[in-house]
Amino acid sequence: MPTEIEGIRDESARIAAARSFGARAITAYAAQITVNTGQGIALSQPPQDNGSYVLDAVVARLAHKLGTVAADLDVEEAAYQLSVMYTIMLPERLRSRLGVYYTPPALARRLIDMASESGVDWTTCRVLDPACGGGAFLAPAARRIIEELPGCEPAILLNNIASRLRGLEIDDFAAWMAQAFLEIAVAPICRLAGRRLPRVVTVCDSLEQTPDGEGFDLVIGNPPYGRVTLPPTLRDRYKRSLYGHANLYGVFTDLALRWTAPRGVIAFVTPTSFLAGEYFKALRGLLAREAPPAGVDFIAARRGVFEDVLQETLLAAYRRGGGTGPAAVHHVTVTPEGSASITRSGKFTLPPEPASPWLLPRVPEHTPLIARLAEMPTRLSDWGYAVSTGPLVWNRHKSQLRSTPCSGAYPLIWAEAVTPDGQFIHRALKRNHQPYFRIEKGDDWLKTGRPCVLVQRTTAKEQRRRLIAAELPASFVEAHGAVVIENHLNMVRPCNGLPRVSPAAVAAILNSDVVDRAFRCISGSVAVSAYELEALPLPDLEDMKEIEALVARGRSRAAIEQRLRAIYFGEDA
Repeated sequence: MPTEIEGIRDESARIAAARSFGARAITAYAAQITVNTGQGIALSQPPQDNGSYVLDAVVARLAHKLGTVAADLDVEEAAYQLSVMYTIMLPERLRSRLGVYYTPPALARRLIDMASESGVDWTTCRVLDPACGGGAFLAPAARRIIEELPGCEPAILLNNIASRLRGLEIDDFAAWMAQAFLEIAVAPICRLAGRRLPRVVTVCDSLEQTPDGEGFDLVIGNPPYGRVTLPPTLRDRYKRSLYGHANLYGVFTDLALRWTAPRGVIAFVTPTSFLAGEYFKALRGLLAREAPPAGVDFIAARRGVFEDVLQETLLAAYRRGGGTGPAAVHHVTVTPEGSASITRSGKFTLPPEPASPWLLPRVPEHTPLIARLAEMPTRLSDWGYAVSTGPLVWNRHKSQLRSTPCSGAYPLIWAEAVTPDGQFIHRALKRNHQPYFRIEKGDDWLKTGRPCVLVQRTTAKEQRRRLIAAELPASFVEAHGAVVIENHLNMVRPCNGLPRVSPAAVAAILNSDVVDRAFRCISGSVAVSAYELEALPLPDLEDMKEIEALVARGRSRAAIEQRLRAIYFGEDA
């Protein structure tokens, strides 16, 4: 990013500068293609407020140079690089609020292939991208239509593209980019037909729109991500897919169902969190009823794909009115050369209760594990445990933190008290953390007076284990009378009397590689939620007798791991 633009602190000025830079680069790109081909391109004019910021001469030359160089790229790659250049110049707060993360061409092509495999007929289909951004899917869709109609007269071909493609976008400058890149992609057809491409991208809030006509045969896109507070009218409109707070991509999935024709296909890039998160259980039930998944591709890594997205991401195709048969699951990697490498991971069948978490093989090695998990009905509740979040939100009680013991103070348990190797150490290592908390009048609800198992709530996709747990020893709780647990920890607590499995055995199970692998088949978020922990398939009480004995005798983690492999994989070694 040019430092002159990066240094702009006023949000409106920063947006105007980004637009000016983007418009200059894209205009230069179209002009250079004209030079290269000898044929002019009729490009739409950018939004009127684009000129409200005058670029420094050096920055203006840089924008022109980048646009000129982009003319050496394939249209779809050039469109991606130039549109991403615009988004990274936007204020981070705006980018996060709008969920602006554009799709690399390799993934756009793969999603279009998945739509084709799910039954989309490119000779006749009508296509909608309800959050088209920089147009990552419109130009490839136009190319696919052109490929499937060989020998068609240019005027008829142009009519097909104009009447069968539609994009909606809330950002008027992004909408202009999408229209411009589509105009560049179909410019040869326009020249032969002797007329311009009509406008196919509409500036609007898609969530406010009402479906018209018979619906689209394909609704495709990369909808915005992020929690959102919907106004009452929209919350009521989309209530069938909501449970608790709304996430934009979940609401857009509901929107897609409304715009899709019977037997039509929805093909979306989304985070994986909807597969198991509690807030998405209504959405899972809705999809299972109206548009079961036909195919799912897990994106192998965020690096070089969606750099700023914290969650794991997938591509999915759903067939409206489709059957509940198995869906193909793949593992997709974007290579350094910009292509998509596809590996078959297995199949996925909806669970008997579709609102419950969907278990899918994230990698080919998970396929036999998924089959076994589907046969394991035991959960933490069957062991006599429930999961809740540590009650203390420390920054609401800063004045009550203490560095040393004092009257009315109890040990404060932070996430760092659970070590990577599954040990409990009372410590406060991070900035602003203190090891004790003073209870004041009305704060008794913050105290925990029984031993439990602590599980870190926030982890990272790249770390070796997602589940990091430790037993909170009964001796520690008894020595201090009670403790206070901070909310970056989950508490796996005994309920309804004595548990059927010891806390030490629960911690050993959760810290195993086998159970961690099972949990990764459920959770696609960096957060380890209580809901997902409670949904984790576990050994039954009969199998737990041997593991309890191994834990009680102090047997090694390897011995416990071997027994768990026999339970989860049917392996003896």
